[in-house]
Amino acid sequence: MIEVKVPELAESITEGTIAEWTKKEGESIEVGETIAELETDKVNVEIKSDYSGVIKEFLFQPGDNVEVGQVIAKLAEAGEESEAASAPEASQAEEAKVPQQEKSAEPKQAELTPSSSNTEMKSTSRNTVASPAARKKARELGIDLNDVAYRDPMGRVRVEGVEAHKQALESKKSQPASEVKEPAKAKAAPQDDRIERIKMSRRRQTIAKRLVEAQHNAAMLTTFNEVDMSAVMDVRNRRKDAFFKKNGVKLGFMSFFTKAVIGALKSFPYVNAEIQGDEILLKKFYDIGVAVSTDDGLVVPVVRNADGLSFAGIEKEIGALSEKARTNKLSLNDLQGGTFTITNGGIFGSLYSTPILNSPQVGILGMHTIQRRPVVVDDKDTVEVRPMMYLALSYDHRIIDGKDAVQFLVKVKQLLEDPEDLLLEG
Repeated sequence: MIEVKVPELAESITEGTIAEWTKKEGESIEVGETIAELETDKVNVEIKSDYSGVIKEFLFQPGDNVEVGQVIAKLAEAGEESEAASAPEASQAEEAKVPQQEKSAEPKQAELTPSSSNTEMKSTSRNTVASPAARKKARELGIDLNDVAYRDPMGRVRVEGVEAHKQALESKKSQPASEVKEPAKAKAAPQDDRIERIKMSRRRQTIAKRLVEAQHNAAMLTTFNEVDMSAVMDVRNRRKDAFFKKNGVKLGFMSFFTKAVIGALKSFPYVNAEIQGDEILLKKFYDIGVAVSTDDGLVVPVVRNADGLSFAGIEKEIGALSEKARTNKLSLNDLQGGTFTITNGGIFGSLYSTPILNSPQVGILGMHTIQRRPVVVDDKDTVEVRPMMYLALSYDHRIIDGKDAVQFLVKVKQLLEDPEDLLLEG
């Protein structure tokens, strides 16, 4: 029998959740074929078989957590299959050779051997929701799954529940008769048709965990400003057709903001840093993370060496990463090593928000929806209706002073409101 194990994934990933089996029990599988899709903290990974054979048993169900190196399925080689198939035939042939007299000589009490209780146990166990591994363990220990009170939040019996039930039975037997008490029956959770219980995906659990950690581990503050988008929108409107014709990609706002952020990071390097223990790591490269919303949650793929890319290069890279995020094709390398993050809640209509740091980064810029508002134009001393956007910079106050954070955001504002400076400094 061949064991299929969870392969080594990455240094930072030690476990995952089985998203789905791509094969069925009893089906054949060849070397290199995908047997399962594993959902990890960051990306989905396909588990491929290193052997050819027939799938005999899945030891886990979709939604179960597994660790690197753990056996998740068993395969039978072609030879094993043929031997297993011929075994019942051989036993039947041997049975046919036994004289009828010998059969009749067997005591009739054999017909009443205590198998009925086992049969009843199997039939009732079959109605209980349990993982394949739990069913196997229950069969080995002779336990009725209906008696197991230890269940997961989805009501399923797991291996650990079967083992705990077995231990409870053994400890009960070891107690004196006077001390043995009837265990209280577990109360069933009240049913309410108005409530649907949904298990969080591994990615959603990881997002929740890291957002809380970011707030606990950093002295996070947010400063705000607003930017007049007139100049950027004027450039886009005048150059978008020629830009698309030349580069095959649309001229969006993200390239302007990425260039503006890089220009500001060069002026305020501590915003492009990281804290490790009692040391500050100043990063003299600019890998800009761009938050992308997917059905499974927010992911932040990274635009590498963004300072060396043109506007077209940035737009192409962001477009490619966004497509990979939506189709679940992001690799671990796409998500690791960013130095600063930009998130755009404006595409969903957000007017104002306080973004949370993407640890271990110490700064994140929040973009918001563009809204036409009356503003005072300083050089004209008049009120005009302009396309305005609120900007938010969340930062780690442990290494970034309030003065530097405010000036960083002012620098981003200046570069966006004067695209000539943006081209020169970004």
